[in-house]
Amino acid sequence: MTVLVVLTVLVIVALIAGLAFYLYWAGTLLDRIGANLEGAADIVRGIVADAKLIGPGVEHINQTGGVVAGALPLLYGMAEQIVAGVTPAPPAPEVPEPARPASGTRRSRLLHAVGYAPAELSRIGLPAASRGQRAPGLLTSLTVR
Repeated sequence: MTVLVVLTVLVIVALIAGLAFYLYWAGTLLDRIGANLEGAADIVRGIVADAKLIGPGVEHINQTGGVVAGALPLLYGMAEQIVAGVTPAPPAPEVPEPARPASGTRRSRLLHAVGYAPAELSRIGLPAASRGQRAPGLLTSLTVR
């Protein structure tokens, strides 16, 4: 029974020692966190002091910024007019170019998918279909490639 009592006392001492070590470690961490928070508090006090100095001029700064922001579209338009007036225009061609659609020539992928090739038909002298309508004299059966 004395061995049991001695082992129990040793276990209790080990638990108390482990708890003491843990509390010491947690205390050092909390001390470091406290020191960091004190430094942060000093920084915040400095920011508040700077804000007190800047505060009265903020209304004037916002008003001036609003005036500048309101003038930007006018300034931008004036700059575009200056650039347009200074940029040299290309010389006009002697023979005017024929009118073309802005998007260029339209080609249908559907026609190509079924094997219809207007270039092949125009090469042998047959007119090509226009917008899916059958042109006069067009072959009625086309071969698929």
